[in-house]
Amino acid sequence: MRRLLALTLLLTTTLLFAQTTPKPIFGFSDPAKEQALEAQFDAKLHREDLGAWMKRLSAHPHHIGSPYGKENADFIASLFKSWGYDTAIERFDVLFPTPKTRVLELIAPDRYAAKLAEPALAEDPTSSQLSEILPTYNAYSVDGDVTGELVYVNYGIPADYEVLERNGIDVRGKIVIARYGHSWRGIKPKVAAEHGAIGCIIYSDPFDDGYGEGDPFPKGAYRPDQSAQRGSVADMPVHPGDPLTPGVGATPGAKRLDRSQATTLTKIPVLPISYGDAVPLLRALAGPVAPSEWRGALPITYHLGAGPARVHLKLEFNWNTVPAYDVIARLAGSDLADQWIVRGNHHDGWVHGAADPISGQVAMLEEARAIGELAKSGWRPRRTLIFAAWDGEEPGLLGSTEWVEQHMAELQEHGVVYINSDSNSRGFLDAGGSHSLERFVSEVVRDVPDPERGVSVLERRRARDIVDAETTEERRELRNRAQLRLDALGSGSDFTPFLQHAGIASLAIGYEGEAEYGVYHSVYDSFAHYSRFGDPNFDYGITQAKTTGRMLLRLANADSLPFEATTFADTVARYLDEVVKLADRTRAESEEKNLELKDRTMELAADPLKPFAAPKEVDVVPHLELAPLQNAVARLQKAAKAFDAAPSRSDRTMMYLERALSRDEGLPGRPWYRHQVYAPGLYTGYGVKTLPGVREAIEQRKWSDANAQAAILANVLNGYSDLLEGTRR
Repeated sequence: MRRLLALTLLLTTTLLFAQTTPKPIFGFSDPAKEQALEAQFDAKLHREDLGAWMKRLSAHPHHIGSPYGKENADFIASLFKSWGYDTAIERFDVLFPTPKTRVLELIAPDRYAAKLAEPALAEDPTSSQLSEILPTYNAYSVDGDVTGELVYVNYGIPADYEVLERNGIDVRGKIVIARYGHSWRGIKPKVAAEHGAIGCIIYSDPFDDGYGEGDPFPKGAYRPDQSAQRGSVADMPVHPGDPLTPGVGATPGAKRLDRSQATTLTKIPVLPISYGDAVPLLRALAGPVAPSEWRGALPITYHLGAGPARVHLKLEFNWNTVPAYDVIARLAGSDLADQWIVRGNHHDGWVHGAADPISGQVAMLEEARAIGELAKSGWRPRRTLIFAAWDGEEPGLLGSTEWVEQHMAELQEHGVVYINSDSNSRGFLDAGGSHSLERFVSEVVRDVPDPERGVSVLERRRARDIVDAETTEERRELRNRAQLRLDALGSGSDFTPFLQHAGIASLAIGYEGEAEYGVYHSVYDSFAHYSRFGDPNFDYGITQAKTTGRMLLRLANADSLPFEATTFADTVARYLDEVVKLADRTRAESEEKNLELKDRTMELAADPLKPFAAPKEVDVVPHLELAPLQNAVARLQKAAKAFDAAPSRSDRTMMYLERALSRDEGLPGRPWYRHQVYAPGLYTGYGVKTLPGVREAIEQRKWSDANAQAAILANVLNGYSDLLEGTRR
């Protein structure tokens, strides 16, 4: 009995202690004060604002250069001003083509003229604004008038062309048709052109976002048969932003390239179409039947071609320069005003853009409003807060890139962290970013409740990750790991210029995974759709505001900046292990391939009646000089532990840690990308390549380049260690 009473007393005491003792917050000596401020912040959030602003901002098409896009910028600026922010609109003049001629015809063996139009729906009132809506097209496709046989290339990624080659299919002089998915859309025409294709068509297969997923809109949330996905096909892995002003802000006096000199325009014409328009084209193909994994959900037999289908594709564009309007709102800090925390979300959409990007924009506005109210009541952030509503993200991160390029020197002097959001909906936390911020993010989401499950956002995300783990070892590692593991950032949203060009530690934060959504970049991404299928009560809009709002408050108020070098160092060590395994796997595959070729040569030589040419062997992976890089990583891990264990750490040092990972020379063939640890892949687009210089050299079998890049990366990491050890000023 006494044991039971003692256990009950212990549990009661533990519970009371947990309820009354504040959880520690990295960077704060008085977490209770910060948690009290965050409770005040939460109390000032109003979900009704989000719905009202979304309805207002998505009421008309608001692509870059549109009248309503400027109205939205003015409206957002007026809100920030009313909340007490020092607000301005910064203008940049950028290249933004719009379609003048779009023709796609099947001319043999049958005839069909593609409709290339999304019909208005009675259930979606804004879909009828035909005079304001941009037609379905791909921005930064070149003009072209081409006719040729058609070839189906699946998702149009490099591996798909290897399958075509094994089937004896050559796309030179042909027009290819690829389905959306498995890579960023701009990779598809890029790879097609490299293989000699003269045109590219991209269609949305219902397997990926149409009736293969659920009922089409308006009955359900998914893409109807005449809907197509707009989007940019600029070669953003080379550089984002205005194609004519790489590296400098596109201001009135900026020196501009001639369009013929722009390196990010496609080499061949490219057009997106609906699956309704794709069916007649695909049905007319013959040739080998496509592999099972290449078959979508259309009611046809998928053939590869080439032919007998022949198509005519003609595209012409208005190559206009249009204004981009960035709304910049500042709340000056007190004693550390020269340290800037920047928060951004874009405001332009391809059409109405309720989900993309207004769902994220309204959450950001709500957190800014609540922080403004805190400031009006007498509170002041120690560090300066900057909110940015970017224009021109959709065509190629135009507004954010031009702003970063224009303010590069200031940012590198004052920038601490950039926090980005984009689309937001019901579901699980999606978090990526600089790994020196992993502990910081984990503590924030530990303190944010999930609106559906009654647990923290962190607990819910960890539970999903454990369930989704593919191996026992991975599941065990996740169970034993208290912190959330951040995804590495590639590209695809406005963090790119901050992280990979300016060297500012960055985060990308949002919620996703439970909303039904199949109308990406279409006319049907509307308030009518989002209010039914996205986040009808804006529960996760408020959760997003609580999450990124806490991040801003903690970064603004911290006694010392909450950067942790150890997590970053261990992450780099994991990336290096991946690169070593990649080299070993590439070597083993090369040796196996050469054995197969030798066997094939012997088979051919055994027949004296058939002349033959011996197949060319694959080059064998030589010894790679990775020892200096391995030594640099070992030193980095040791220096990071000592730095994190130090009783005091300089804010100035922590601000410059991310900068230390950049080189002015950039990555091979793409100097705009300066970061040596995170970059979008040359052939993944949005997808990240970590340790990109070394990794991509191995993937491309450029062995001398791999050794050179390993030495460069070792020097960069040693410079980072110098900063941690205080030997680099």
